[in-house]
Amino acid sequence: MLWSMRRETKFGLVAATVFVALYLLLAYILLPSTWRHYEHQKKLATLAMVTHTRDGIPGDPINVGLVGSKTDVLCAMKAAAWYPADPVTLRSSIAIAGSVLLNRPYRDAPVSRLFYEGRRQDLAFEKPVGRSADRRHHVRFWQVLASGQEDRPVWLGAVTFDRGVGFSHDNGQITHHIAPDVDAERDLLAADLEAAKVVESTYEVSGVAPTLNGRNGEGDRYYTDGEIKFSVLVEGCGQTIATTTELGNPPLVEAKNRAWSAVAKVVRSWIGAAR
Repeated sequence: MLWSMRRETKFGLVAATVFVALYLLLAYILLPSTWRHYEHQKKLATLAMVTHTRDGIPGDPINVGLVGSKTDVLCAMKAAAWYPADPVTLRSSIAIAGSVLLNRPYRDAPVSRLFYEGRRQDLAFEKPVGRSADRRHHVRFWQVLASGQEDRPVWLGAVTFDRGVGFSHDNGQITHHIAPDVDAERDLLAADLEAAKVVESTYEVSGVAPTLNGRNGEGDRYYTDGEIKFSVLVEGCGQTIATTTELGNPPLVEAKNRAWSAVAKVVRSWIGAAR
């Protein structure tokens, strides 16, 4: 029986390895160009889909998008219980340090600056986890189009989960480190907005492309299916909508996402086993 269990385990590992190898072959060699799709936001096709640090190091990937005015964004995020981040000042920096060290609440804690197309974020929001600012969901947004497919402003964002405070892998400075599953954060934010009934429709647009071993500006690893999830917000503060319409992807992109879902499960199990 023990021999049989070992054989099954070995077969499972071999099968998983073959599956991942085939996926990488498809993802990075055979199909990348055919998976790029911008049918819902055509003006984004020429834009890069990764942020950068002040020193020009690639940062967090772009993985969320919003359609609506600045007022629509502020009202929608408030309805979804995501709080605007305080600006980075000496006072707010001392406050976040006190929150982490003394386990004090600070739901408006500042987030560091990231740059997209040479500009620091226009807006930043967070959703606390636990008591202090040690762990939190947070997102940065940049307005990239004054008028997109819907004739409304378009925002791109990078949402991640701060899993704890530590030292930067690059310069040794104290910083937050992100959890690797950035798709989970993307889906959480979209779900929170939809639950608040402030989203007319959702769809996906190509982002950084499927990535198994990405690294952000602090050297933290991340993985993603490479899609940006867009939420088209209702117009007008306080307005809600009962049902959100989900616009589909091209068939090949849907097939890629289903394959990625299987790969992500393997990656999560490897990460869990390594802890």
